[in-house]
Amino acid sequence: MMIRFAVVPLLLALNFSMCKQHETVSQNSQPSSTSSPTPAAPVAATTPKITKPVVDQTAQAIIFCYHLLVDKVRYPGTEITPAAFEAQMKELKDHGITVISMQDLLAWKRGEKNIPPRCAVITFDDGYKAQYEVAWPILKKYGYPFTMFIYTEGVRGGSLGGGGAITWEQLADMRDNGVDIEAHSATHQDMREGHTITLVGPGGKKTRTKLIGPQYEQWVHNEVVGCKELLEQRLGIKVNCFAVPFGNYNDHVKELARNSGYEAMFTVYGQPITFTSAMDSLGRYAIEANKPKVFEDAVKMIGASTSGGAPVAEIGAKDLATQPADGETVRTALPLIKANLSGIGQIEPGSVQMRVSGLGVVPASYDPKTATVSYQVTQKLRDKSCSVFVSAKSGGKKVEAHWTFGIEEGAAGPPAAGTPAPKK
Repeated sequence: MMIRFAVVPLLLALNFSMCKQHETVSQNSQPSSTSSPTPAAPVAATTPKITKPVVDQTAQAIIFCYHLLVDKVRYPGTEITPAAFEAQMKELKDHGITVISMQDLLAWKRGEKNIPPRCAVITFDDGYKAQYEVAWPILKKYGYPFTMFIYTEGVRGGSLGGGGAITWEQLADMRDNGVDIEAHSATHQDMREGHTITLVGPGGKKTRTKLIGPQYEQWVHNEVVGCKELLEQRLGIKVNCFAVPFGNYNDHVKELARNSGYEAMFTVYGQPITFTSAMDSLGRYAIEANKPKVFEDAVKMIGASTSGGAPVAEIGAKDLATQPADGETVRTALPLIKANLSGIGQIEPGSVQMRVSGLGVVPASYDPKTATVSYQVTQKLRDKSCSVFVSAKSGGKKVEAHWTFGIEEGAAGPPAAGTPAPKK
């Protein structure tokens, strides 16, 4: 018994001693005026330094834009068959083009991660239930990620959501399975001030009108910001991408989108996306039944652009003083197209080339004295929008710029002298 009573105080003494040692170590680990600075030095020296990975800035991507998959095509401007769509998905795999997610593409653009040298992004616009029922199973088969650009009033139950529209429940199912869901406006209309739009009133009554001033600002705010907020609230997601309806927009719409928290804006005027491509005008190849060569040309372009040649430096359209200006709408289908290349540097005259959507390479002329390349369109442009691509060599390096302008509906050639231009 005496041995037992003797052991207990000994154990208590040992425990007290260990606690004091622990307390002393803890105190020494905190900065104080009395403690020695020596123990703190290794902590500062071993603090990991956070750095961004070095990404491959010569990689390029192509973005495809699809709408509706139907067995029998009635509107070839927005539809293709499921069989044609699946064949294209297989072709990407056969050509060794990796399909990546939109968010991976944006992370690469931010310099945060690498992407494969040859890759593609798949997007769907509007929000049809066939995208859920038909397109999604095909994409699952190939293991391809994709993005849905949704205009919110077109979802089932909205003022424009008919029987063929996707539902909020279906969107939630896609979200839960990793599908990226982004914004495509509220009512899918031309968002530039003064353009005719359709307003849906009580009872579904539709009114055609033009909005200006405060009324326009309220309306366009809902188109750009309201749709983003609704998608985020209904689906509990973060929306950072905005696909512009019809590709028609201007600097005011761009600024509104930028200030609303969108990281990237997308059009339907396809070109390879480079590391330096402007984030407010990323072009997508719109795939339509009446333009079967668009997909093939896009695949060939990404193949050619990554074949080991020198990297291409992309120049912003704002640095070129273009005519028509980027985002402008003209009233003629036979415009004069010009760009001043003086801001690029010393140009090799024979290297200047201009490509126009719908026409291909055109016989543009280049004036070395003014550094201006120009082309008078002689074949009527038939689409609502036109993209122009200008490339040249400067200092042994290829440089390229592109911009997009709109063409007013019903526009013809230049009016004859003395004849007023027809009104819309």
